[in-house]
Amino acid sequence: MKKICYWSPHISNVATIKNVINSAISLKKFKKDSFSVKIFDVIGEWSTYKNFFNKYDIEIIKLSNLDLKKFLPISGFLKSRIIYFLIFFLKINQLRKILKKDKPDYLIIHLITVVPLFLLIFFKFDTKFILRISGLPKLTILRKYLWKIISKKIFLVTCPSEQTKKDLINEKIFSEDKLKILYDPLLNINLITEKLKEKKIFEKDKPYFLNIGRLTNQKNQLFLIKVFSSILNENNNINLYIVGDGENKKKLQRYIEINNLQNNIFLLGHVDNVYPVIKGSIALISSSLWEDPGAVMIEASYCGKNIISSDCPNGPTEFLINGDGGYLFKNNDKKDFYEKINAFLKDGEISKHKKVFLCKKNTKRYTLFNHFKSLNKILNL
Repeated sequence: MKKICYWSPHISNVATIKNVINSAISLKKFKKDSFSVKIFDVIGEWSTYKNFFNKYDIEIIKLSNLDLKKFLPISGFLKSRIIYFLIFFLKINQLRKILKKDKPDYLIIHLITVVPLFLLIFFKFDTKFILRISGLPKLTILRKYLWKIISKKIFLVTCPSEQTKKDLINEKIFSEDKLKILYDPLLNINLITEKLKEKKIFEKDKPYFLNIGRLTNQKNQLFLIKVFSSILNENNNINLYIVGDGENKKKLQRYIEINNLQNNIFLLGHVDNVYPVIKGSIALISSSLWEDPGAVMIEASYCGKNIISSDCPNGPTEFLINGDGGYLFKNNDKKDFYEKINAFLKDGEISKHKKVFLCKKNTKRYTLFNHFKSLNKILNL
C-alpha cells in the first residue's frame, strides 16, 4: 500500500481546499486498498473536516494540539505573510521528523510551498515530492532561485492547465519531462446532485447574474460592480448577486450604498450550498485578474449555465475554448466587459445553448474519476 501525504496549509476559504479534499477522496474511493492517505494539519485548518475524512479512512496528522487558525487574521497581504513565516519557523522541523520517521511514498504540495521545498534543499528523503503550481505566481528572484535549486530534486510538478505548463516550459526552470497536466478534481458529481435538490436560500424577484469568490483584489468585484451599474442604467430589470466574504466587503458595500445600487446588487456573504444559487442564475460572471483554472466557472458550466469571463491568465480562455464556449472579455477592460454582458443579453437561446453544450463537455476532465486516473498514473511512474 502506497503512503500519500498532502501538504496544504491555509488561513481562508480558498478553492485549493476543495481540490485537496476531492483528490484525497478520489484515491480512497476508486482504489481504497492501494493507498494510505494522510493530510498535514498545521494550524487547525483541517480540524472541521475530521468526521468527513473518517468516512473515507483519511487520517489528519496534527502538527499542533492548539487550533491556531481561530486566532490568526485571515486577510491582508502583510498579515498573511507574517503567518506564513510563523508556520515556516514553527513547523519545518516537525515536518522533517515525520517525513524521516514515517517515510511516505509521496508528499503532494499545495500552498505555502516554501516549507517542504526548503527541507528538500538541505535534507535527503525517501519521499518523492510532487509540487502543484497554478497560475504561475509572480516569479520573484527568491522564488525563481528556490525553484531552480529544487528542480532536480523534485519528483514532478503538476499543472492544472495547458497554459501553466507552457509558461513553465518557457521559464526553463524545470525540465519538461517533470511537468505533468493534472486537472483539478472540482466536480464531485454525486455530491453536486444531492446539493442541487436542497431548497433555495431565497426567491428571486428578477433574473440575476452571479459572481462567486472571495472579496479580494484578485476577484476584482469593484470593477464588476462599476460596469454592472452602467448596464443597470439601460436595464433595471436584472440583479447581480455576489457570493463570498473577504477583506473588500466593507468597501464594496459602501460603493453600492453611495451609488444607490442596493436594489439591484446584493452581497450575500458566505453560502454553504451555492449550487441552487448557481442553478437559479441566468449566467455566472468571473471578473478575476487571474485564475487557474477557475473552479466556480467549471461548476457553473456543469450546472448548465453560461459563463461571462475575463480572459485573465491562466484558465478561462482555455476552458471557454477561446470564446466559443462562453463570453470572453479583455482582462480588466470596462468597455469590452460592458459589451460582452450586452452581447449575452441580446444573444438568442440557440447560441447560448451551443456555448453551454461546448463548455459542459469540457467539464468532464474535472471529475473525481478523471483526476484519479491521471493521479494514479503519476503515482505509478
